[in-house]
Amino acid sequence: MHIGIITPAAAKSLSGNRATALRWAGFLHELGHRVSIDVKWHGDEYDLMLALHAWRSADSIAAFKQRYPDRPLVVAMTGTDLYGFINSHPEPTLASIRAADRLVTLHHLATRVLPASSHDKVHVIHQSAVPLPASLSASGKRSLRHFDVCVVGHLRQEKDSMRAAYATRDLPGDSRIRILHYGKAHNDEWASYARHEMEINPRYHWLGEVPHWKVRRAYSSCHLMVLSSVMEGGANVISEAVVAGLPVIASDIDGSVGLLGEDYAGYYPVQETDALRELLMKAEAEPDYVNRLHAQCQKRAGLFTREAEKQGWADLLKDMGY
Repeated sequence: MHIGIITPAAAKSLSGNRATALRWAGFLHELGHRVSIDVKWHGDEYDLMLALHAWRSADSIAAFKQRYPDRPLVVAMTGTDLYGFINSHPEPTLASIRAADRLVTLHHLATRVLPASSHDKVHVIHQSAVPLPASLSASGKRSLRHFDVCVVGHLRQEKDSMRAAYATRDLPGDSRIRILHYGKAHNDEWASYARHEMEINPRYHWLGEVPHWKVRRAYSSCHLMVLSSVMEGGANVISEAVVAGLPVIASDIDGSVGLLGEDYAGYYPVQETDALRELLMKAEAEPDYVNRLHAQCQKRAGLFTREAEKQGWADLLKDMGY
């Protein structure tokens, strides 16, 4: 088939949406299909449309379905769709959900917020990650002077991006915890937050937007990763950390619980600075706790292989009769 992927992220964007679109295009190409990626639908005669974002791609979804009502439409639900736009912009978001023949979600708990009438459309596909190369894994020596905790993600409200920094402000003087934050500021205001934090908090280091290989190097050298988001559709950084063997501490949102499991020992209540501080101190002081997190992550690693994600797309197309 000729499959068209619609994503709001432009061609040179380093956003997660663009990375996801490119990865999915690769899998679909490997499965024998011709794939095009565009920001909006311009009337191309796709045999199937795959749209990322029920709300941001709503115009393309509606136009395609109106022109080709019998052609298959798959809508991938993002975190902002599920936990934001379905409430703040319900009309176009719900219209996209109704128009879709299948809904792709990145974790199984997404049905908690989707309309019951759409549950039979849901197909879960976990995002995959590439394991670290043996050379990087071998060279990734964790610091003895610092207990390094990485935060990976653009600085914006949905990520509660400064929470890990706030959690380190009042640590005991002998604590070795250091926050290494990788990600682009959403706007000047967020950049000013990060710069101010570095001025008053010597434990916090904002490194800005960096190439992905530098993030992967951080996975090999840090002791932990913190994902502090208030909403996630199923963060790929969790997949990357788990496959890299890096334990995760995460806010207890559905998007993270759906990936790490309900019995995972590394959750804290969303936006609760004191609770996050306690877990960071526990991790620094108790190697057995970090080992427990690592073991729990390793049990989930099979969900995030490239083979599993590619099979997810093969299964979806087969289920649709293709």
